Amino acid sequence: MAFSKEARRAKIRTRIRASVKGTAQRPRLSVFRSNKQIYAQLIDDQKGVTIASASSMVMKDAQSVAKLDQAKLVGKTIAERAQAAGINEVVFDRGGYLYHGRVKSLAEAAREAGLKF
Repeated sequence: MAFSKEARRAKIRTRIRASVKGTAQRPRLSVFRSNKQIYAQLIDDQKGVTIASASSMVMKDAQSVAKLDQAKLVGKTIAERAQAAGINEVVFDRGGYLYHGRVKSLAEAAREAGLKF
């Protein structure tokens, strides 16, 4: 029986979340991508709070560039906001997406900006 794209992603996401937990010292960098936008959040799972977030939707620079470049801008922004909050290390949660394309470019941009995975 074939799963829909959404069901397949949900299954993978559940499997990833079983092993990836965010703490206050090392929060989870969660990625969500839609067809037009990309979002990233730093989440402390112990308290259940979002420490910092960034998205291509609210960034004026990101609206006029290609989607791959949007992801790089969001990755750089989330890394800057993490360092402003005193966070240098994160656990990466790809959210059920393949580590490819926009998800990969967001992660690499965050690493270049100083986050350690």
